[in-house]
Amino acid sequence: MALSRAHLRFLGHSTVLLDLDGTRILTDPLLVDRLGPLHRHARTIDEAHVHVDAVLISHAHHDHLHLPSLLRVRGGPRIVVPSGLGPLVRAAGHEVEELAIGDRLTIGRLTIEAVPALHHGGRRPLGPSATAIGFRVAGSTRVYFAGDTDLFPEMAAFAGDVDVALLPVWGWGPRLGIGHLDPYRAAEAVRMIRPRLAVPIHWGTFYPFALARVWPRALARPPHEFAREVERIAPDTEVRILAPGDATDLV
Repeated sequence: MALSRAHLRFLGHSTVLLDLDGTRILTDPLLVDRLGPLHRHARTIDEAHVHVDAVLISHAHHDHLHLPSLLRVRGGPRIVVPSGLGPLVRAAGHEVEELAIGDRLTIGRLTIEAVPALHHGGRRPLGPSATAIGFRVAGSTRVYFAGDTDLFPEMAAFAGDVDVALLPVWGWGPRLGIGHLDPYRAAEAVRMIRPRLAVPIHWGTFYPFALARVWPRALARPPHEFAREVERIAPDTEVRILAPGDATDLV
């Protein structure tokens, strides 16, 4: 089936495949079934889908900038990273663009802009330091990919400039650390940004293997809590909950 002019596939965690105006973009690819103690508890990714023009990296944490996953991405894409992470990614043999907040570049018919995020962006324990960013992708549909972030006042400036918001609503464990959106803060972000459509990401894909034995439906509730809260405080925004591997048209 041919892809529509604006099409999105959620591949799990913060990995989203966006097909917009003839350009294919992949966000924060994590394409493996295991990362340290974390195991994928969702549909295995079909790599036939992962042939793209650009990859957007929000920050340096291993579950967002995963070098082995970048090697699996096809198409010779441009890898767009926060300023300071270029040498790390170039060492793996990739063509890299570094962006600071406010910087823009053009890929195909799309404009990619680095926007603020509130999250520790460096690579632990000894990797390079960098500021976490989000991205606004502007074409016939305007998409905000938040990466990993907490709520911050500048989100209000996105109102009127975002049609679709891809917002994290949890993480990979039973608790969240600082610098993350939970379902209620993510809903508040929707109220501030006022997108036409919100898609919850960063939930229910990876968590410790042993946790599944005692919590078989781990992390399944956050997107539904998010949807209920958005309906309460920002009813003009539609929420679409996609399981990993599911897709939707954005038009």
